[in-house]
Amino acid sequence: MTVIDRQIYAELQETAGAEFVTELVQAFLEDAPVQLRELARAAEAGDALALRRAAHTLKSNGNTFGATAFADLARALEQGSNPGGETLATQLRTLDLAYAEAAAALTGLSHA
Repeated sequence: MTVIDRQIYAELQETAGAEFVTELVQAFLEDAPVQLRELARAAEAGDALALRRAAHTLKSNGNTFGATAFADLARALEQGSNPGGETLATQLRTLDLAYAEAAAALTGLSHA
């Protein structure tokens, strides 16, 4: 499985224009770490609403760029599901790793 679904990314470029997509990617790269920190804070505080809100934002943004694996992980957190039986801490670490992969792939695509 690829980190970024190239068809979704290409369709976004066709619809919004390559230059604007580059700006969107930059905004995502700046905002996602903030949302990931919010997820961690919400998990630590037991704030389910804040956790769902941050996970929803990450899911939506990931889907926009074709980062489907990242978006699926965020969706599981948003819905409170745990398909692999992992702890919340493990889910958050997995999401962080998926973000790092998606960020690297998006950076490469937006500079191509």
